[in-house]
Amino acid sequence: MPLEPILLNDGNKIPAIAYGTGSKMKYHDITQYIEQAIEVGFSHIDTAAFYQTEKYVGKAIKESGLARSELFITTKYPRDVPIQKSVKESLANLGLQYLDLYLIHQPLFIPDIVKTWKDFEKVQQDGLAKSIGISNVVDVQQLEHLIKHSEVKPAVNQIELHPYNYYKMKPIMDVCAKHKIVVEAYSSLSPITTYPGGPVDVPLKAAAQRIGATPTQVVFLWVKAKGAVIVTTSTTKAHMEEYLAVSDLPDLTKEEVADIDAAGAKGPPSDIAARLAINTKEKALGVVIVMIFLVYGWGRICY
Repeated sequence: MPLEPILLNDGNKIPAIAYGTGSKMKYHDITQYIEQAIEVGFSHIDTAAFYQTEKYVGKAIKESGLARSELFITTKYPRDVPIQKSVKESLANLGLQYLDLYLIHQPLFIPDIVKTWKDFEKVQQDGLAKSIGISNVVDVQQLEHLIKHSEVKPAVNQIELHPYNYYKMKPIMDVCAKHKIVVEAYSSLSPITTYPGGPVDVPLKAAAQRIGATPTQVVFLWVKAKGAVIVTTSTTKAHMEEYLAVSDLPDLTKEEVADIDAAGAKGPPSDIAARLAINTKEKALGVVIVMIFLVYGWGRICY
């Protein structure tokens, strides 16, 4: 059973997990991965004009044979291009008549976000996007300023969110909650992929053991507990299935969420420590290599 969709402040609903096409997928033909994601059960596909993956998403959508209503498609406005021109180019690339969600990708680089947002409101009024939102807005004042001068509040704010930056993101998340703006979380697996061996590993493993899940799935349950949409990616079918299987797992307890929060507040391990957080086989191999060097290499140096 899929995760329950989340209600947006404009009355539309958004699937609680999305397949992203950024990260290492940017600028590549990823048609096969999108097709695979749709095949295993992803209905929410997240792309962006900047990624240069829209046309591949469009190809996969067409080849899926699914009705438009069965998919939720998000893309993002880059900048330095007239918005009406940009959204129509995105729709052409995707082979769609409308978007489910259109986001301002990097508001930090947009001189006048209020003016840009007015153009976004027009996109919604024209029926080119059902919902409109923002991405990477982490400045509370910027968001409050935008809301104050807008007729339509952003439905979504997509931000980097994981246990190690949760307390840094909490102020913007609180403002989003106040205005019923749904947070979408990308890079949530950073404790596993970027900062292994850190303090968050302990509560992740403990929760995983209790519910018979993987640490990856526990991270996504943590995101769910924060009321956020999961935005993730993989080129591996097994991982895609692992991600979607989160819907079959019980929720984390309040204590488990609090333990992950507290561990994350301690901060990630240093880059050096993270690089040294390798598995047992790699450690053993490292020891063997060192021993060989000591026995043979040092002898040659002395010789």
